Amino acid sequence: MTQNLIDQDYRQFLADLKQSVYNARYQAASNVNKELILLYHHIGNKILEAQKNQGWGAKVIDRISKDLKAEFPDMKGFSSRNLKYMQRFAKEYRDLQIVQQVAAQLPWFHIATIMDRVDKKENQIFYMRNAAQYAWSRSVLVIQIESNLHQRQGQAVTNFKERLVSPQSDLAQYTLKDPYIFDFLSIGEEAHEREIEKELIRHMEKFILELGSGFAFVGRQYHLEVAGQDFYIDLLFYHLKLRCFVVIELKDKDFKPEYAGKMNFYLSAVDDLVKHETDQPSIGLILCKDKNNILAEYTLRDMNKPIGLAQYRFTQGLPENLKTALPTIEELEAELSKNFKSSGEK
Repeated sequence: MTQNLIDQDYRQFLADLKQSVYNARYQAASNVNKELILLYHHIGNKILEAQKNQGWGAKVIDRISKDLKAEFPDMKGFSSRNLKYMQRFAKEYRDLQIVQQVAAQLPWFHIATIMDRVDKKENQIFYMRNAAQYAWSRSVLVIQIESNLHQRQGQAVTNFKERLVSPQSDLAQYTLKDPYIFDFLSIGEEAHEREIEKELIRHMEKFILELGSGFAFVGRQYHLEVAGQDFYIDLLFYHLKLRCFVVIELKDKDFKPEYAGKMNFYLSAVDDLVKHETDQPSIGLILCKDKNNILAEYTLRDMNKPIGLAQYRFTQGLPENLKTALPTIEELEAELSKNFKSSGEK
């Protein structure tokens, strides 16, 4: 018995030591990354100053690259292309406080990706903040940029300000989007609610990525019994930051006021039958094929439960300037034919 206690104490002691090492390694890596970002910002500034004061042109960057590589052969990041990114970074971000508090929390290639793909500075900062807060990988970052998250976040029609207390109302509003993009689903525009629902469950990882950070899946067709009758919620989630249940109802048609009445009932039932006393009030999200914002606002105004309303889409609309750059069917067929012939010759 004594030996078991000693072993148990040792295992806990060792676990604590391991956690301390992990924490220290993470902190060290974070500090190294921050110093690297500040170094790159400094190098970019020095290049800008030298070009302004000495009148040097763009070609000097190639020479700087060659000399820095020769001096620091073990260090990566001194290519001409990367030095130009540093120059651009310093030019666009003069405020060192933003660099230290926002940009320095990210890997350098996240920053370069954001500068490449996002035009306006305020939108760049939006993606920097979110990427740092939610620890997005570079691929997730690209997905969020390509789906125009900055235009959709917090845009759902809701009655949260009237039905939730601050700051819960603000956080809940920011949590919802409009529209939601389900371009990972391989179903047609005329798909019915149950078909959409099943496909979303099949692609749960991508679905939760689109919903946003903090959503935990509870169940599909979640059963509720009220007054001896059976009712089924399309999708039930729990939000870890809001500390509340989120009821999601899918509609394959345009929004109708009666959808909100049904959601109001579901939220009352969830609050009574499922919600723990320490949870915040449950919120509802109605996802429709289309909606009229004025009709939605009138409908939600006098609902006594917090409800949000948003559209869903299966594809993200392409900007007009990209549509013309897409290959035609004829061009695609010609390319496929050429590739087929080439592979046959081998």
